[in-house]
Amino acid sequence: MFGRNRTSDSAADSQDPRSTDSEAVTGTEDTALPANPAEAKKNRPTPKRSEQQARNQRPLVGGDRKAADRKAREEMRRRRDEARIGVMNGDERYLGPRDAGEQRRYVRDYVDARFSIGELFIPIALVVLLAGMFMPDFAMIANFVVYGLIALIVLDSVLLCTLLRGRIRAKFGADSIQKGTNFYAIMRAIQIRRLRVPKPAVRRRQFPS
Repeated sequence: MFGRNRTSDSAADSQDPRSTDSEAVTGTEDTALPANPAEAKKNRPTPKRSEQQARNQRPLVGGDRKAADRKAREEMRRRRDEARIGVMNGDERYLGPRDAGEQRRYVRDYVDARFSIGELFIPIALVVLLAGMFMPDFAMIANFVVYGLIALIVLDSVLLCTLLRGRIRAKFGADSIQKGTNFYAIMRAIQIRRLRVPKPAVRRRQFPS
């Protein structure tokens, strides 16, 4: 009797389709549920960090990059040329701290208006050097010429600074002389006139008032 019941129970279980279908549905639902709760709310998988970074990246320049770089180089070249021309012409917008200011302009105009012996130093030094190389007998005379020229430059520089400081005191005040005025005037005086920067704005003997 007990054997018949076990056999009938097992046969009934094997023949019951509802239990099999419910188990299949339950298994399907378990596998369909997303592992991440955030994905269940958005109904889409969460993007990876690399994908987000690639999506947030934007090009730095629009259009053709080569054209943009060429345009930037042309703009930089134009600004450099404009600054160079401004410095040569003595434009205050482009001058550095060494050359900027009304007093520095006055010093340049005064130095450019007079003849300085220092202007002859570089040409005479080159001639003496070449003569000493090709004419050994002229070497001793060349040394005396160079030493004499240096002595004249020193005397002329002392005279320049004395006269210039008196003019600056009369125009700008006794206590308004900028630091380094003497050195600035001497260095400009020993340069060739055409090579001075900023270039001279006055003619010879056209002294500033």
